[in-house]
Formats: sequence, structure tokens, C-alpha cells
Amino acid sequence: QVQLVESGGGLVQAGGSLRLSCEASGRTFSSYNMGWFRQPPGKNREFVAAITKNGGSTYYADSVKGRFTISRDNAKNTVYLQMNSLEPEETDVYFCAATQRKYGFREIQKYDYWGQGTQVTVSS
Repeated sequence: QVQLVESGGGLVQAGGSLRLSCEASGRTFSSYNMGWFRQPPGKNREFVAAITKNGGSTYYADSVKGRFTISRDNAKNTVYLQMNSLEPEETDVYFCAATQRKYGFREIQKYDYWGQGTQVTVSS
């Protein structure tokens, strides 16, 4: 089992940047593929980015390609989401998630563990 804690959210102006972090407990972090999702108020959670357990492959939603970067440091049990050129409509709660499945990284139901989320607010 793994516990996830996100941090790094906050208020930023449109066009600005934030880096989110997600620290995992336990000694098996490197065996999990990791994902970031976001959830606008009153809407469904949506996929943002994912990274395989060794960092060799990354996946992005079309809407964030070229602006967001997912990375991980297995020595620190942490996955990151660097977000650049943020837009007001990206004001959401951002969640990290972990899965040991080898496919379906864009699908919410493929993840077994979730953090509590961190609020990102982008002002116009």
C-alpha cells in the first residue's frame, strides 16, 4: 500500500507557472506508475499526465502537451508536475495517483491509490 501527499498548489496569474509535488510513503514507490489528474468544481476528474515506474515513458492530455512536464525522483519517492503557461480554466484541484497496472494510464479506474489533492487557482 502507498500513501500520497500532494503539495505545491496555490494562486498564480494567467501565464504563470507552478510545480506540484507528490510524495509517496513506503519503500515500493519505484514499482508504481504515477499519474496526475485534475477536477474542476462540479465536474469529473480528468487525466493530465502519467509517467511509468522507471520514468522511461510519459503521457499527456492533449490540452497540456508542450506546457506541462511530469517527472519523478524514485530516490525521493516523489513525482512532480511542472505547469507552465497556466490558464484560468485550469483552476482545479490536482490529484496524484498510483497504479501497478501496465496500461490504461489515462483512465481513472486504473489507479488504486490517490492523494487528497492540492488546489491550483489561476487568476485572469
